[in-house]
Amino acid sequence: MKHILLILSFISLNNSYGQVETANSKKVADLFHKHYNSADYEAIYNLYATSMQQALSLYKTTNFLTGLNSQAGKIIEREFIKYNGENSAYYKTTFDKALFSLEITIDDEAKITGFLVRPFKDSKLPKIERNTTELILPFKDEWNVVWGGDTKEQNYHVESIAQKNAFDIVIMNEEGKSYKNSGEKNEDYYAFGKELIAPCDAEVVLVVDGVKDNTPGDLNPIYVPGNTVILKTVNNEYLFFAHFKQHSIKVKQGDKVKQGQTLGQCGNSGNSSEPHLHFHIQNVENMNFATGVKCYFKEIKVNGKIKNDYSPVQNEKIENN
Repeated sequence: MKHILLILSFISLNNSYGQVETANSKKVADLFHKHYNSADYEAIYNLYATSMQQALSLYKTTNFLTGLNSQAGKIIEREFIKYNGENSAYYKTTFDKALFSLEITIDDEAKITGFLVRPFKDSKLPKIERNTTELILPFKDEWNVVWGGDTKEQNYHVESIAQKNAFDIVIMNEEGKSYKNSGEKNEDYYAFGKELIAPCDAEVVLVVDGVKDNTPGDLNPIYVPGNTVILKTVNNEYLFFAHFKQHSIKVKQGDKVKQGQTLGQCGNSGNSSEPHLHFHIQNVENMNFATGVKCYFKEIKVNGKIKNDYSPVQNEKIENN
């Protein structure tokens, strides 16, 4: 499940801190907010100091803000939080489809010298490095890890804070293909319709169903995860499953499930180009605020050999022992 993290940073910070938003910061932030929502990116560029214009051209500004608007939508609400420097105002910013922090740095003439957009992180949220709940793999038979691991080469998810430890998993034949025939239909894919199961005893805290499965090769970026189940473990780890087959989910919010219980079937809904399972763990339920948690499985077969307390990586064949 590819989710592009938009980060742009041209920040110059000072050492002193304040708590009250200054008139200049408010004026500039209000103008940024107004021009962004009206897609007047040239007006934002004209708010830059000369040094900022040299560092970030109108073309680059337009490209970045167009991409941000496409993914996050317009700004709905902006709340001043603090200063990260004498003139660097930090805002909790609610967009149509995401929650970001917006940090705008200005000079003494109230010209923008830098801004930073990234997912808003609440410092009070729980910090979890890895799961302590013992997990089995969320499927039967042998599957193949397409994306998984800690490097960008192994796993494009590492660029997303919430999904940084995610796996994308398919079923492949002996020739390394994930489909038979032409691959033009979901039914051609070995993973499509396969049973997905609970990795541990848990509570169902979110179910999204009813999203249509894509034709292979097409994607649905409107609801990126597609049909979704989130499980909460007794240790407050949130297990996130995406791209279920439409109307295949067998559980509902509030259910208590047992390890190995059927959740639904693998599908091709959401921002998915072919039937596959996207699975990751996060520290809170809401992906907009979450941080990804490293996922280890208690005892699995990896390329035919038993591994204990193991986190799979790209190109490995995995199954429950």
